[in-house]
Amino acid sequence: MLDFTLLGLFIPTFFVVSITPGMCMTLAMTLGMSIGIRNTLWMMWGELLGVAIVAIASVIGVSSIMLQLPQLFAVLKFIGAGYLLYVGINMWRSKGKLAISLHHDPRTSISKRSLFNQGLFTAIANPKGWAFMISLLPPFINEDYALTPQLTMLVAIILLSEFTCMMLYATGGKTIGKLLTQQSNVQLLNRVSGTLMIMVAIWLAVS
Repeated sequence: MLDFTLLGLFIPTFFVVSITPGMCMTLAMTLGMSIGIRNTLWMMWGELLGVAIVAIASVIGVSSIMLQLPQLFAVLKFIGAGYLLYVGINMWRSKGKLAISLHHDPRTSISKRSLFNQGLFTAIANPKGWAFMISLLPPFINEDYALTPQLTMLVAIILLSEFTCMMLYATGGKTIGKLLTQQSNVQLLNRVSGTLMIMVAIWLAVS
């Protein structure tokens, strides 16, 4: 059975959290700006998988192990941040597969696995995401009911909310990208996208 009162409170609570600008939302906007929504979906699938892993682990107790071994966070953080920084610098310099060129469409050569991994690493390597899940999820679980159906429903709500918000951010990024490319400001678009990517990398490294 499910506690629908708690679920009714959880839906608006998590949506407000999801819609708030964060690393994953900034990443969705940046990629939507540079490569379009369809390709950005691959990053979203990775991010959703990462969020699901964090949410489930936070409830079943794996998070307590992770919190006792902060060096695991450090390794994941710096691997993910280093890669995003590398991509961001290349975009700023109008180089690399994510950068837009007047003579080349990056969507024809971009690695779907690379995009997927960006989303996955960003979600899993974010300590604030773990801390949030650890603090938010337990209060919305009723101990009088079975854990599995409650957790399944909460994770489904989380993923739907995250996906909806990332689509909104990616759509906004695509709109900005179209305006800039229509005005032939391709280099400016690359620098804006690259700067945002670098900001996400620094954010991930120092969080």
